[in-house]
Parts: sequence; C-alpha cells; structure tokens
Amino acid sequence: MKKYGLIGEKLTHSYSKTLHGLLADYDYQLLPMPPEALDSFFKAGDFAGLNVTIPYKQSVIPYCSELSAVARHIGSVNTVVRRPDGSLYGDNTDAYGFLTLAQSVGMEFKGQKTLVLGSGGTSLTACAVIRAEGGQPVVISRKGENSYETLERHQDAAYLVNTTPVGMYPTLDAAPVDLQRLPSLKGVLDVIYNPLRTRLIQQAQAMGIPASGGLTMLVYQAVRACELFSGKAVTPDKAAMAEGELRRASLNLVLVGMPGCGKTTVGRALGQLLQMPVVDLDSEIEQEAGITIPMIFEREGEAGFRRREAAMVARYGKESGRILVTGGGAVKNPLNREALRANGFVVHLTRSLDALPLQGRPLSKNHEALEALWQERAPLYAQCCDVERPNDKTPAQCAGRIREAMNEALCAQRA
Repeated sequence: MKKYGLIGEKLTHSYSKTLHGLLADYDYQLLPMPPEALDSFFKAGDFAGLNVTIPYKQSVIPYCSELSAVARHIGSVNTVVRRPDGSLYGDNTDAYGFLTLAQSVGMEFKGQKTLVLGSGGTSLTACAVIRAEGGQPVVISRKGENSYETLERHQDAAYLVNTTPVGMYPTLDAAPVDLQRLPSLKGVLDVIYNPLRTRLIQQAQAMGIPASGGLTMLVYQAVRACELFSGKAVTPDKAAMAEGELRRASLNLVLVGMPGCGKTTVGRALGQLLQMPVVDLDSEIEQEAGITIPMIFEREGEAGFRRREAAMVARYGKESGRILVTGGGAVKNPLNREALRANGFVVHLTRSLDALPLQGRPLSKNHEALEALWQERAPLYAQCCDVERPNDKTPAQCAGRIREAMNEALCAQRA
C-alpha cells in the first residue's frame, strides 16, 4: 500500500491523521522528525505523498522538481506528491483552505482592504489569496508603518485576518486586537482552530460581524491534499462530513441554567447517550476544596466561591470532548462565559421557577430571592448559550433533544 503522512518537528496535537482517515482509505501516518533527519528521509523516499508543517515548509522546496504556481508565489510548500517518474511535485493547499474559509463567511476581497495580523508563513498565504482575488492586503506587524499602535489609520478596512498564535490553546484569554478600533469591519477570520472560538472571534460575533475560526481552513487544505494524493475529487458531502466530525470531536457540550433546573441529571443522561465523560464543575470545586459549596459560601463568601469557580471553568473550558455541567451562577463572570464558549456548544436548560428546589441553595433560599436571581441571570444565559431547551421531559428525552439541537447546529455550520 502507498504511504502518506505529515512531517514536522512537533506533531502532538495534529488532526491530520484523523482528517485523512475521514477523507480517504490510504495509509496516513504522523512522522515527527528533527531537522537533521529531513535529508535522509527524503533520500530514502519511502512515501507517495506528504503534508508538511512547521518548520519544513521552505526546507522541502529543494527536493521538489516542480512547484505549483501558488507554491512558487508564496514560497512555501505544504503538500508533496511523488509522480509516476519518481520526481516530487510541491504544492500549497493552505491557499485553497484559506479561500474556502473566507467564502464560508461571505468574504469578497475584491476592491477591499484586508488587515492581516502577523508576517509569518500563513500571513504570506493569506496575502497571496487576497491579492489573487483582487483585494488589498495590509500586513500589521509589531513595528513599522503598519503596526498595532497605528491601527486607527486603517479604520476603513473591510476585513481582518489573524495569522498570529495569539489566543491559541492553552492561552485562550488573549486577543491580538480590540475590534472596537476598526468600525468598518464586515468580516473577521482567525486561522487558529483550537479553540474553535477564540476571544477575537467571540468579540466579532458579539458585535454582529460575520466571523470564523480556522477549522474550515484546516479541513479544506486536507481535502485538496487528498485530491492530489489520490487523483480523485473529494465530494462536497464527504468534505462536509469530515468537517462536522472534526468539529464534533473538538467540542465540549456545556449545560448552563438556574440552580436546580436539572443540569446534573440531564448531564448524566447525555453522557450515556453520547458516550462522553461528564464533568460537574461544582463537584470538582467541592473535591478540590475538601468541603461542600454551602460551607465554602459560609467560610469564604460568594466572592471566594466565584474565584474557585472561575479557575475551574478556565481549566475545563480549554479542553474538548466533555460534557460540562456548570453551577447556576457561572455565567455571571464574563470571562467564564467566554471560556465556556471557546470550545463549547452551550445549552441553556430551563425549567419553570415554581419547579426549582430551594433547599441547600445559598443564593435562592426563598421564592423572592429566586425571582430576583432569574431576573439577573436570564439575559446572561441568553448571551452565553447557542440554544435553549426546556427540561420538561424525562432526562433521556431531554438529552435526545439536546443531541438533535447540536447535530442541527453542526449541519448548519457545514452548509
């Protein structure tokens, strides 16, 4: 069987093997190697096709007999194919992935100014695509005429693309710029795909600006590489399926809602239905503190509990593939809302206030306090969640409806 794979120095968090497994049936392996091993690897030639990542996108060029026009223009190769005569052909499928990402949110670069944050290899790719589409890219760097300090001179920019690692896992609480400084924006892209929604993307969405993270770019550069490897077109349905599966695997499913609305019970039902681990953040706080939440309130006050809660939300919000059951007040902290949404599909679980229990609830000991709590938190739940679902059926039925809502959302993102 022909061998394919990804070469790079560090590949611990790569999705490439998973992606190519969804797209095709060839043997595809992750091939991490130090720089000194690159020459002997190419001389051995035991491969039919390769994807290439940092730091070898320029290093592989001398081994290629021919480059595509895009790869020549950008000066970077991320896909190498062995031709029938044994020679190597180098291409850059990142450009195809980037253009597909831009099209997914309706960006039309022609005649428009686009700010490109960063000046590395991905910036070169983005600028090449923008120019090819008739647009005007402006690279924003730390220093020089076009820097972060002089952004205001580009208030007429229509689009912004982040190609820096600012906001990438595990440092989710950072953003390269404040979008309020750019009032004319009508589209934002962030090539980061972990988390799925960076702080930059969340700010854009909160401002009503069409925006997307980099998962689509990741998927479609792999789609184009797969076509080069196999010589066959990947159908739109298969490409959409691969993106949906990768997005699903990258997600947490997060339950928010009032104290006593049934998040813990429904969370357990979801865990059984989806075969995902369930993390009850309040239980994690109690285990770490060694005392119950009412005791934490008694000893440390609400402020002490919220500090513990914020630390727990930040810890698990960075991860993926879990069901997160939150405390009723977790949404009060805007940093918590941001962390839960970063890799989360957030469900607001509702229940009639009359049906909510009061016993053992430090902040909702009577109906008047409960009503005041709801008035305070209802808009925060709405701001944080992707969908709202009532808990008015059995836990299994409620879990099934939440699964349907998540599937519908994933299908809509792929459309």
